[in-house]
Amino acid sequence: MDLQLTDNVALVTASSSGLGKASAKALAREGANVVINGRDADRLEDARAEIEDVATGDVVAQQGDLTNEDDIETLIETTVDEFGGIDHLVTSAGGPPSGPFLDTDDDDWYQAYDLLVMSVVRLAREAEPHLREGEGTIVNITSRSVKEAIDSLVLSNSVRMSVIGLEKTLSKEFAPDVRTNAVLPGPHETERIETLVTQAVDRGDYDSYEEGLDDWASNPLERVGDPMELGNTVAFLSSPVSGYINGESVLIDGGSTGANL
Repeated sequence: MDLQLTDNVALVTASSSGLGKASAKALAREGANVVINGRDADRLEDARAEIEDVATGDVVAQQGDLTNEDDIETLIETTVDEFGGIDHLVTSAGGPPSGPFLDTDDDDWYQAYDLLVMSVVRLAREAEPHLREGEGTIVNITSRSVKEAIDSLVLSNSVRMSVIGLEKTLSKEFAPDVRTNAVLPGPHETERIETLVTQAVDRGDYDSYEEGLDDWASNPLERVGDPMELGNTVAFLSSPVSGYINGESVLIDGGSTGANL
């Protein structure tokens, strides 16, 4: 299927690794010019080289911290300066610390809100005029925790709900010029999960990496996701092929979530 993204411009945040990188790779493979972002310069450069291997457009890397308002403004300015506009905004960010409610202090709450919510607020606000010019899209990468609370993830369970409320609001306020959707991933075999499983094997919790990975695969498909499966969905939602999908939250979790809606 031709997603009709050739020569479009996509900005993908937190894309030096994980699901953000997979999303950037999927968009680049479909012909979009892509700007990627991350805090670690070396990791960001490695991601740029990896994405360029499959890209048919250009790939630009811009270092920056999503909790820093100036860095977000620079990220938007760099994208516009490099490519003349922004057609697609994909927001991703690292997850907040795990832990139960009584072990979570005020600073943890404020930091999680700044990272997960205010980064999306600032990115959408800065990108809005450029997205309107190109009849653009926003895709917010959040978590399945907004549909079904996960034990010991009080920050993710609570704070990410604000992103969904924002996404639904923007799907109305920015329409018809801009479509806004969200994807809600379950476990995927990202660098983060690879590290966690390897550490567990080293501790003796599992006899092998495969055994440890299987422990994350508590879903009807009996496996964790390939990051590119999520990335491909992000590219689809960013494309005109999905042009009547707006204001939706799409679960990508192998069917593990028990919620009916």
